[in-house]
Amino acid sequence: MEKKSEELLAFSVRVFTLQEEEEERMETPGEEVQVQEEVQVQEEMSTQPMLTVCREGGAEQELTLLLSPGEQAQQLTVQDVNRASVFRFTVSKEMECCQVGGQSFLVTVGNQSLLLQFKTTTDMKSFKRLLKRSDDDEAGKGCTEGDQGGHKDAEGCQTRVPRTEDGPAQGYQFHSCLSQHQNLLQDSPRITTYQRCMLLNEGDFRDKVVLDVSCGSGILSFFAVQAGATRVYAVESNPMAKYTKILVQNNCLTEQIRVLEGRLEEVSCPEMVDIIVSEPMGYMLLNLKLMESFLHARKWLKPNGLMFPSYGDIHLAPFSDEHLYFEHCGRASFWQQRSFYGVNLSALHSATMDEFFRQPIVDTFDVPILMARSVRHCINFMEAKEEDLQRVEIPFVFTLMQSGLVHGLAFWFDVAYAGSKSTVWLSTAPTEPLTRWYQVRCLLQTPLFAKLGQTLSGRVLLVANNRQSYDINITAIVDQSGFRSGNVLDLSNPFFRSWPNTHGTHQLWVAV
Repeated sequence: MEKKSEELLAFSVRVFTLQEEEEERMETPGEEVQVQEEVQVQEEMSTQPMLTVCREGGAEQELTLLLSPGEQAQQLTVQDVNRASVFRFTVSKEMECCQVGGQSFLVTVGNQSLLLQFKTTTDMKSFKRLLKRSDDDEAGKGCTEGDQGGHKDAEGCQTRVPRTEDGPAQGYQFHSCLSQHQNLLQDSPRITTYQRCMLLNEGDFRDKVVLDVSCGSGILSFFAVQAGATRVYAVESNPMAKYTKILVQNNCLTEQIRVLEGRLEEVSCPEMVDIIVSEPMGYMLLNLKLMESFLHARKWLKPNGLMFPSYGDIHLAPFSDEHLYFEHCGRASFWQQRSFYGVNLSALHSATMDEFFRQPIVDTFDVPILMARSVRHCINFMEAKEEDLQRVEIPFVFTLMQSGLVHGLAFWFDVAYAGSKSTVWLSTAPTEPLTRWYQVRCLLQTPLFAKLGQTLSGRVLLVANNRQSYDINITAIVDQSGFRSGNVLDLSNPFFRSWPNTHGTHQLWVAV
């Protein structure tokens, strides 16, 4: 067995590398990323933050990837047809890796990355499995999606928990966000609205400089170029930034789109820009607090510059849904058991009910459950300050259009892209095609009975918390009867509801 573990494991691959350049070059406005065709043998890594796309051995040349355990640690070696080593490094705790599509694997050590394109999906999976297995042998911990040692970040992407100093020396981080970005790109109302608002206002983009905040896959940067922008600075953190650079290179747009790697607060835009584009919206518009970075980016906006989106409206309306209310209560019925394998669980039923009622419900609904016209709260992104979003108060007075029990408040939002020629709206209202934001419903602790023509008044207070989200404080009173109710909910911990779809099965909405 020991002899077998020392054997070299070989795979036929094509290799592309991402190699970072000197920091001083980043300070030169308008400098473009250059494509280098020669093979580069790199034993030592540069440490400054800009990448140049290099192609090892040409697009058509197949190289050999060797995977060997080594005496102390696993070794990765890339050889050409003459068996000369063109790249070699040791698997270590500084190494990051992730799957790209079905047949490629991205490996990063320091500031240098290799994109390994395997001949078949089976080869890629075998390499990934062997890399993991060796790491398990050395470190006692795997590196796979869904690993118990991993956790999901705020965007739902799988992220490896960092090793502690007391832990094993060997190991690496696994990042996989492409599935989430696929969900974003497949949201047709979202994608078509962004492209349409830019192309309809191409006069605002032609020959202009654009900043794309939290660009993700870079789709908005591509749309800006389609609308005539001469240069786009696309800001994104790793690991997604590496994927974005690959797409920019593959679409031959390295002269127009420059990816700035890092969080917005950490990077420096080389010049002032004419337009800022982004998709900073979360559930109820403000969840994940992406809007703060969007507003922060205004420091690079020229006077009279534009922001897409330009302003947003949060809508709220009372709803009556007895089925939802009792369904939600029923989730806690498990804790009413008095003999669960001989254990009485009922003492925790009340605490469980409180916990479940603190969860906003993410789903969609039919418009007839709404009991009044919505109240709107507007945020102008051209004028709002970051501190304005720490505490958002929305007072309301609803005149009820039907009698019944008010079970809670429903929320959705609209955003406007106001160009010089046309203003385009993206709406998440229940009357519009469904988007990835759906709608959000917040239940009252106790339903309120109200009659047609009576008024329901109160306020919604959104208070920013340390979980990249908001606590939702709701108070409501039926003015004519004096009946009161309310609730405090945690927007960072929503409940994603399933319901029967047109095929008779159940559809489950998950975070994106």
